[in-house]
Amino acid sequence: MTEILAPCGSPEVLTAALRAGCDAVYLGGSSFSARQNAVNFSDKELAKAVYECHKRGVKVYRTINTVIFDSQLEECKKAVEYCAKIGIDGLITQDLALVEIVKKCCPDMEIHASTQMTVHTADGVEMTKRLGFSRAVLARELPLDIIRELSDLGTETEVFVHGAECMSVSGQCYMSAVIGSRSANRGLCAQACRLPCSAVKGADRYDLSLKDMSYLDSIQKLADAGVTSFKIEGRMKRPEYVALSVKSLKQALAGEKYDRSALSDVFSRGGFTDGYLYGKTGREMFGIRQKEDVKASAKILPEIHEIYRREEKRAEIKFSVKIRSNQPLTITAQDNAGCSVTAAGDIPAKAKSKACSAQTVEKQLSKLGDTIYSFGGLECDMDGGLFVSPSVLNDLRRTLCEELNKKRAEKNSAAVDFKNADILSFECPEKRLSQPKIRVKVSYPQQLEQLDFDKIDLCGVPLSFAAKAAEKYPAYKLMAVMPRFTFDEQKQNKQLDIIKAAGITKLLAENIAHVKCAQEKGFELHTDFGFNITNSAALNAVKKLGAADAVVSFELKAGQISALKKPLPIGVTAYGRLPLMLTVNCPIKQAAGCKNCTGKVTDRTGRDFPVKCSKHCGYTEILNSEVLYLADKLDEFRGIDFITLEFYDESPEEVNDTVSRYLNKSKSGKSVITRGLYFRGVL
Repeated sequence: MTEILAPCGSPEVLTAALRAGCDAVYLGGSSFSARQNAVNFSDKELAKAVYECHKRGVKVYRTINTVIFDSQLEECKKAVEYCAKIGIDGLITQDLALVEIVKKCCPDMEIHASTQMTVHTADGVEMTKRLGFSRAVLARELPLDIIRELSDLGTETEVFVHGAECMSVSGQCYMSAVIGSRSANRGLCAQACRLPCSAVKGADRYDLSLKDMSYLDSIQKLADAGVTSFKIEGRMKRPEYVALSVKSLKQALAGEKYDRSALSDVFSRGGFTDGYLYGKTGREMFGIRQKEDVKASAKILPEIHEIYRREEKRAEIKFSVKIRSNQPLTITAQDNAGCSVTAAGDIPAKAKSKACSAQTVEKQLSKLGDTIYSFGGLECDMDGGLFVSPSVLNDLRRTLCEELNKKRAEKNSAAVDFKNADILSFECPEKRLSQPKIRVKVSYPQQLEQLDFDKIDLCGVPLSFAAKAAEKYPAYKLMAVMPRFTFDEQKQNKQLDIIKAAGITKLLAENIAHVKCAQEKGFELHTDFGFNITNSAALNAVKKLGAADAVVSFELKAGQISALKKPLPIGVTAYGRLPLMLTVNCPIKQAAGCKNCTGKVTDRTGRDFPVKCSKHCGYTEILNSEVLYLADKLDEFRGIDFITLEFYDESPEEVNDTVSRYLNKSKSGKSVITRGLYFRGVL
């Protein structure tokens, strides 16, 4: 059976999930959790949670899935050490620094590639395997046929099947960070997508808010597709929500009818959607939380308590009892997993009236009540004429259950050895450039027309016209920019063959899958901001993957970037409209249709955010309302090797002018600009 994986944002929710019958839970500690606003678990609570889960045969995965700063690496290492000690079954992460920690300190620890790694292709799954991940949490945006393909590659796959749906591909949303310094990649998303935002002029709409997903009606198809784990989203949700979701998923997986209406009542945004699973994106996927939803939830919550009022029976116990003259009473309990414990009492007294019988022993030992055990039988080896009080049998039964709990928890422990190691013990080149080189990324062929290639280091060109560009411009200066998302990896790889034949030898990777493309096709590898690199250990990790250089995250402050230990050349995004969202469901298309495209969405403050269309790849990008400009601030970035200027709708003249301004470190000619997060940082 496919694993039912429940979210637990607090110990109270953990109890509800376990009693509802989940197979595994995922939870966060006091730090490094992508849901920092959940209650989460202290170290003491984590240890107790592991015990409670393991005695039931339930697995525990801890989320260490935020990006990590250099100042936090030692703290992160201690968190991993504690997880290794208490027997956490696996760590869910996106930061390559954690991969380095596990490889060096506790290689037997299981790690899962978080959905923030944007794993959505065969090459992506293969790369997670090469990095040491045993499981890949797939992007939510995938249809059933791709999920089936990826689940057949020999690596465990985990798929979200119920809960909130982000407008942006996970790990690639920077809207909350750029607008309000609350980084989703640091676990503090402010859910800007749930606020009013319109793709139609003058309309009061919520064109960035999706309904919650629910794939329960299609759960058998997903099971047949080979998915390892069915994941319920909701570490910010109430115990009632988690309990009902687990119960409903269990029923659906068993082929039984579940109460979809109750599931919608406990929490929804105007109902559910399975649009991504069947490739049916559009207006029907969008929804908001309304008064009717809130009222329905308040009404049904008390009814759900019954689901987790009692323990879920997890094991069957068989008892063996010896009641012999002149020998201490002994009882052995063995569960159906082979765990066995024995408890002894006093020597039985001779019966004064009614002697002890097998029936009286069974009556007391079968009173397993609110435990995780059910009665599985009794063997009695007893002399006649002896007396054992019911209270003695009850006490021994309770002792046996407690000892069996410990034995089961010990048996199911995933504790591994941890050996401290320095993950920053790597060499760095001493030579640094006095001034960073300039690289550009263009969106359209026309933007190349007035570009002076002698003044720049490299020029990033989309796959769609890279081969054509190589016919007219110096191929050795061109870099093929990979799509940030793709539904057709085979077509993409054929394009790379054409580009390679055209003389382009460099590839800019936007996610981990592109590393494999570069390695296998012989491209020089460069990694972009989509890798979310925020620390020195992650830089060393991409160097090991063969990267020639790396663009660090634009969620870092300038001072943090300057302080990085640099095992390879690094760069920063220094100009352009920062991409706030990467979305597979175009907000304009669903609201007005492609023929009526406005090219932008407008928020409640009246700010316009351009929408960059890459429909040939199946995605769009929502860009920042203001242009990032740093030409006059470059001296604040010490030790960087290059800067990237990203052009969206600039004319050829504007491209040329901008390059000149950066060469001269001139101030912007625009009245409104942004410095991004480089000087204010994120929480």
